[in-house]
Amino acid sequence: MLVDSPPEQRAETAPAPPTRRAIRVLGLFVSVVILVLVAMASIAIGAKGLSVEQVWHGLFQDTGTYGDVVVADRLSRTVLGLLAGAALGLSGAVLQALTRNPLADPGLLGINAGASAAVVTAITFFGVTSLSGYVWFAFLGAAAVGALVWFLGGSRGATPVRLALAGTAISAALYGYLQAVMITDDQALNKMRFWTVGSLSSANNSTILQVLPFLAAGSLLALALARPLNAMEMGDDTAKALGAHLNRTRALAMLSATVLCGAATAACGPIVFVGLMVPHIVRSFTGPDLRWILPYATVLSPVLLLGSDVIGRVVARPAELQVGIVTAVIGGPVFIFLVRRRRTAQL
Repeated sequence: MLVDSPPEQRAETAPAPPTRRAIRVLGLFVSVVILVLVAMASIAIGAKGLSVEQVWHGLFQDTGTYGDVVVADRLSRTVLGLLAGAALGLSGAVLQALTRNPLADPGLLGINAGASAAVVTAITFFGVTSLSGYVWFAFLGAAAVGALVWFLGGSRGATPVRLALAGTAISAALYGYLQAVMITDDQALNKMRFWTVGSLSSANNSTILQVLPFLAAGSLLALALARPLNAMEMGDDTAKALGAHLNRTRALAMLSATVLCGAATAACGPIVFVGLMVPHIVRSFTGPDLRWILPYATVLSPVLLLGSDVIGRVVARPAELQVGIVTAVIGGPVFIFLVRRRRTAQL
């Protein structure tokens, strides 16, 4: 005859339900695995497909065969996609927290426009023709616009609304300048039309090494700002009560977003929707805590960027669609869905 255990004993022996933190950690681990698989696909898939054996041989036993050369070329492209994707995702998450707007992206503060305007200026007035030259002009243009937005937004008295308005106004002016120069200068138009779309096809070790210090510094700064930005999302008064330094946090957040987005844009051109979509989607299952949003965005943004790059190589084989086109095609419907869902939630 079976006798039921008392309730107290059953409660002690029952397995404990998984905590929210454990689920988030598991989800982050799964995201890393997905990123590794997408990165391997980025190396293996192209105009000529490579087997797993060829990819492995090219990565660890390079002997100069055709497959090894292809792997080496695609490896630079994949590494740049990893770095640029992580930078765009982090900068988008930081800007959404800074402006308290879950639909904000790096283009909102004019950073992409600043980089693009600087590149067309370099081509038209300084005769710069190499990607290595574009990188520095694009980065300086993004940094200059970031500083100007901070100044026009009120500097120490900056608020999310002022920063967004300043960025929108500067973006409109710079894109007007960009179009005017490109229309009147055929050389600038021919060279800019590919860069402005956004692409990983020109990736090389030199470009990666040029932007890597900026991406590393910007990433570390963004991750360090998770706690103060969490406090600021609850409102200025609450943040002050919790000991957050509002002006310093806003200035450092602007700096990190500008460095990250500027470096990524300099290396790949202005790629849209990555910094908007991924942090917004991540927030839907992690909640508003930036201590989780930032790591998830760092991992999942390269998944979107590299995945879009692979799709662009497959659908137009043996040619390719630039990754900026693919992210725009994917991002447009997703953006509409996010806006409609947000509107429905507010009703």
